[in-house]
Amino acid sequence: MNPFHAPWNPSARQAAPEANATDLGLSRRRLLAGTSAAGLGALLPWAPARAATPTPQRGGTLVLAIFPEPPVLTTIAHTANNSYFVSAKVTEGLLDYDFDLNPQPQLAVSWQVSPDGLRYVFKLRPKVLWHDGQPFTSADVAHSLNLLKEVHPRGRATFANLSEVRTPDPLTVELRLSAPVPYLLNALAASESPIVPKHLYSSGRAESNPVNNAPIGTGPNRFKEWVRGSHLVLERNPDYWDKPRPYLDRLVIRFIPDAAARSAALEAGEVHLAPNTPVSLADVGRLRAAGKLHFSSEGYQYVNSVFRLEFNLERPFFKDVRVRQAFAHALNRQTIVKTAWYGLASSPPGPVAPGLKRFFHADLAVPVYDPERAGRLLDQAGYPRGADGVRVRLTHDPMPHEGGLRTSEYIKQALGKVGVEVSLRSSDFSTYIKRIYTDRDFDFNFGGMSNTFDPTVGIQRLYWSKNFKRGLPFSNGSGYANPEVDQWLEAAAVETDLAKRQALWIAIQKAIVRDLPDITLVAPDNLTVASPRVHQHTVGALGVAGNLAHVWLAA
Repeated sequence: MNPFHAPWNPSARQAAPEANATDLGLSRRRLLAGTSAAGLGALLPWAPARAATPTPQRGGTLVLAIFPEPPVLTTIAHTANNSYFVSAKVTEGLLDYDFDLNPQPQLAVSWQVSPDGLRYVFKLRPKVLWHDGQPFTSADVAHSLNLLKEVHPRGRATFANLSEVRTPDPLTVELRLSAPVPYLLNALAASESPIVPKHLYSSGRAESNPVNNAPIGTGPNRFKEWVRGSHLVLERNPDYWDKPRPYLDRLVIRFIPDAAARSAALEAGEVHLAPNTPVSLADVGRLRAAGKLHFSSEGYQYVNSVFRLEFNLERPFFKDVRVRQAFAHALNRQTIVKTAWYGLASSPPGPVAPGLKRFFHADLAVPVYDPERAGRLLDQAGYPRGADGVRVRLTHDPMPHEGGLRTSEYIKQALGKVGVEVSLRSSDFSTYIKRIYTDRDFDFNFGGMSNTFDPTVGIQRLYWSKNFKRGLPFSNGSGYANPEVDQWLEAAAVETDLAKRQALWIAIQKAIVRDLPDITLVAPDNLTVASPRVHQHTVGALGVAGNLAHVWLAA
């Protein structure tokens, strides 16, 4: 083994124990893996996951807290984080997903995939109505998929190979592809690829359609009102296809900007449910010890967030890989997890989050914490200490995020010990995005990124040289270019054999850890906090970002 590298050791993480599904009144059931038929000879029926729980009680109002307030309420043309937590409550997708990302029925009840991966046939759920009373048909699906291909930030890539959508009858949709899209069946969730009514989206620009802010869908909740800066009210859809759901009479979504205020509201019972670690990380231990709230890290398998230190490879200083290696050796990953994230995270060895189980590879050559080695590498690269002990002065831009800001404070201290003087530049989110992706005015940054449900969708954008474009956010911010990695990324994007695709992604991960255009330091434990009154808020991979049709409130 290389004495300067070590394999990833998940047992070394400092995470505190968490409530499991059983603690929340859930009995999680794993379904058999597999996402497609061998051919077009037979339809594949898929049974939705069901949890063994007490008898649900009907009625009541659930208060859900999120922050920041979403810019729009549907995700047909947007990927804003908290629109993700709202959209699927009203609009639905063709498929839902269990905890292992196996497809489950939603608006589609069955599906077939041809052996060459170029033809998909979906049978749709009958007798489904839009909230305005119009019937849901295959024409709505065809129109929505074409819109996603045209205007959705990720859909433009996901559906780039979609050459034709056929609708032979009102309950059948056939997709014809020009090249395989091996992750397509995992891209059809309500939050990612919502199905919207054709009769309301057939004219004008989808991204500016007023229906985006007063949505009409097929889901368990109907839009009632949106009071900007305060809350959103959704009411029970009495005509929902999945009887007897939904159980709630009303869902109120409050926008609470302050973490302390969210904690207080949860403790007081004024808020029943809040996703995405809604309280301060420093407050989690106290709230857990009090025992009045339930915590769960389930329901984030569709997102798989990581935080990365990213180098600007246009800067001469960072063009030398020895400099980047020195930075990696100067940082103690477990100190970051323990102190900056209060143990509520792990430190993955490479660019793939551990939650993306089918593609995560633990056996990577991770640079070990060794400040002396870091200093020698900087010396070798031609950056000795000056009379004042400083080798170089750099600016560092952290994304405005609680754990991220604390990590950047640690990075500043750790690099200072090896002679790199770092000035932190704090900014709001929009300024941070502009500085990194448009102005290219940074030395190195630290920020979060979603792996999503598939590495081609969530990770390729970060390392593909063709995705290095000024002004394109959440893309190849480092400016990394490796022709061999490009070749592997492009091959993995169309490879339908899972084993071959996994092998390609192992090669990609090894190359990224060797070349170090960035350093993936943290995979946070996204937490959902719930009142003990709340049952079945997380029944699959989307968690609270799902439709919440199964949720019920105990008296």
